[in-house]
Amino acid sequence: MKLIGSGMSPYARRIRLFLDGKDYEFINLNIYTPEGREALATYTPAMKIPVLIDDGQKIYDSRAIHRYLARKHEEKSISWDQENLLTLIDAANDSFVILLMAARSNIDTDADALIINLQKERIERTMPLLEKAMAEGQFSSWDYPSICLFCLLDWVHFRELCDLSLYPKLSAFRVAQSTKTVIEESNPRNG
Repeated sequence: MKLIGSGMSPYARRIRLFLDGKDYEFINLNIYTPEGREALATYTPAMKIPVLIDDGQKIYDSRAIHRYLARKHEEKSISWDQENLLTLIDAANDSFVILLMAARSNIDTDADALIINLQKERIERTMPLLEKAMAEGQFSSWDYPSICLFCLLDWVHFRELCDLSLYPKLSAFRVAQSTKTVIEESNPRNG
């Protein structure tokens, strides 16, 4: 089994954490270099990571990869409430990625522009809901939704995209989970 991704990607990291203890090879690509783009094109026409290759089967997208792996390892399906939480996490994560890519493309992320405003609005709506869900104990187990939430929070903290002190429960969760050995092994700060 191979997981194609980037050590910097929160989406690849969530699968790496979910695969903890399983036998797989992680192929770390720099998807922003010409060589990395060329390599990525051999794995997926969508040009997105992560990609899982298992017994000749290619699976694109972290949510689909999770479903595939959960089924393969006969794990309990996540509930609809958890699916909704994942949608909120993914929405915030996608918006933070768009804002980071805009800034790296020399687009003024303080500009009054529709695409920028929509991302900020989504973040402003989802982060308080995730804080509330944390307060209600909806992330009390170290399961796939909690892994995804951690990867989002740690990535935005690493990239300095969000002041997590505005969300004390989410911030405390990120700090508490950071002590796990598996977390350090996939830490994007390590290159």
